[in-house]
Amino acid sequence: MSVLEEQIPVAKYHGTGNDFIVVDADESVPDRPAFAKTHCSRESGVDGASVDVDGADTVDADDSGRRGADGVLFLALEGRYSPPRVVMTLVQPDGSVAAMCGNGARCAAAWAAERTGSDELMIDTPAGTRRATVDGGRVTIEMGVPSFHPRDVPLAGDEELIEADVEGLTVTAVNTGVPHAVAFVDDVDDVDLDAVAPAVRHADAFPQGANVTVASQSDDGTFRQRTFERGVEGETRSCGTGAVAVVAAAKRLGRVGGDDSVVVSPPGGDLEITVPDVGPATLAGPAAYEFETELDVTVRSR
Repeated sequence: MSVLEEQIPVAKYHGTGNDFIVVDADESVPDRPAFAKTHCSRESGVDGASVDVDGADTVDADDSGRRGADGVLFLALEGRYSPPRVVMTLVQPDGSVAAMCGNGARCAAAWAAERTGSDELMIDTPAGTRRATVDGGRVTIEMGVPSFHPRDVPLAGDEELIEADVEGLTVTAVNTGVPHAVAFVDDVDDVDLDAVAPAVRHADAFPQGANVTVASQSDDGTFRQRTFERGVEGETRSCGTGAVAVVAAAKRLGRVGGDDSVVVSPPGGDLEITVPDVGPATLAGPAAYEFETELDVTVRSR
């Protein structure tokens, strides 16, 4: 058996700094976990700074200059449907598959809108089908109904986890497509997230692990957010499911009320969240194309 290196075309997108390599699912990637681990690496992964676009060098559109990515979106476009459908599979930097990613789904919608000309898309994810609308560089996506039920999070016990102590952090557990442990703090900048989050992320209370999100509420009712993501195993510049989890938990705890939208600001920018009393939550914000390039794929042949 021989091992060969082939190259496939990819694109890079980001939603408020949450960045993704986008691969058309028609391209053959025999080992998707290995591909994600290789090219998402922040030390040696995909590098936009060396990509030539229309004769000019470019850097990441979020102006961070970072290598790598927060995941790989494998997207299968079904353009014959109306509205067009996109089957989305997110493979994370550790090789695992995430059931849902809000910013990833918004990037998938932007990618599909560019190819179909449609401003309305249906994104099929392992967490369910989500409707997205595209308005210029702004993408809004339905996120499903947040659930605190122990079976849905999931939790090890049969009671909801509401403002409970988990590994020294007071958290509320909610599933917004993926599980989140949300902690409200006085100031997110005062939290050493890399120090406190791993113990919560791997706590016995969460048999499948959890994303760990901290949030602080401002006097104007907006929130600042930071999230340590399961599968990335570190903090990301933005987390859409985490932003929805912040508002869902805040509403459950009486910090916000009604159906009005709430601004949540991770480090990468502002997101607008609605968590209505009835119906799905929504996540809205910018999604931006960065560049196109080609990346190596390992192919084994006899």
